[in-house]
Amino acid sequence: MTGLEIGLDGYDHHMDQYLTFLAIEKGLSEKTITAYSADLIRFGEYLKERNVADVSAIDTAVLLRYLIALREAGLSARSRARHLVSLRGFFKYLAQERIIDQNPAQQIDLPKTGLHLPDVLTVGDVECLLGTPDRSKPEGLRDVAMLELLYGAGLRVSELIQLEMNGINLEGGFVRVFGKGARERVVPVGRIALSAIRDYLIQARPLLLKGRASTALFVTRRGGAMTRQSFWHLIGRYGRQCGLKKKLSPHSLRHSFATHLLEGGADLRAVQMMLGHADIATTQIYTHVAQRQLLEAHKKYHPRG
Repeated sequence: MTGLEIGLDGYDHHMDQYLTFLAIEKGLSEKTITAYSADLIRFGEYLKERNVADVSAIDTAVLLRYLIALREAGLSARSRARHLVSLRGFFKYLAQERIIDQNPAQQIDLPKTGLHLPDVLTVGDVECLLGTPDRSKPEGLRDVAMLELLYGAGLRVSELIQLEMNGINLEGGFVRVFGKGARERVVPVGRIALSAIRDYLIQARPLLLKGRASTALFVTRRGGAMTRQSFWHLIGRYGRQCGLKKKLSPHSLRHSFATHLLEGGADLRAVQMMLGHADIATTQIYTHVAQRQLLEAHKKYHPRG
């Protein structure tokens, strides 16, 4: 193989082709593609600084030196792992397109990031949080419905705010959402969340819209869909009002949804499907959370713990 110019034109050309592939063929979100793009641009700048002008010259040693440079620049193990994932995907694509012979990133292990245990609320914490909004106001009924659905179905915040009216089936008791990679999934919704959504639809949504039309399920007084930033602000405020000391985000309820299901005896595969994880290894982190809590209980209550 003669190799390919990886100067600004060559590298950018193949990077753009790869990002287009991710958008069209893989259906990844704009946010995800932007993250990949930033990582690949940074790597391209590294290559330019070192006068690497041929793609065939990029071997495992080059990538290892790049990861070391990232570490010396102060990037955490988690950030370096993300960069490596971006490079693995890019070079896998180049290999599949026969632009290079093999993926030089394939044999590099991810930097050790340690086990990340997500913040999980207790059932009491969740009940306190869900009981905080003022249900006498339209916004309060909306916020209760959103919080109940977030916890009751384990949705991502992006999935929650993008829900449209036709995405909820009150009779069937499920929601249809589009997760990462535009993958569609159907998730059951519990009776309490369904009741909160009915109350919102009947009593609050018409008052918020004031005769305006909207396909969004959750709306503001301006008639537009609830935004990610606004909902982050709301859940933080309710957490403070409730007196929760834990770091709280919309993802806290998703973490709690998964952990509480597994603690209650739910099958890991079923939880994986409800969360929309492509890989069950991602779901398995919640089993570590449950095991940690069991170990803590054993140490606290067992006479020889």
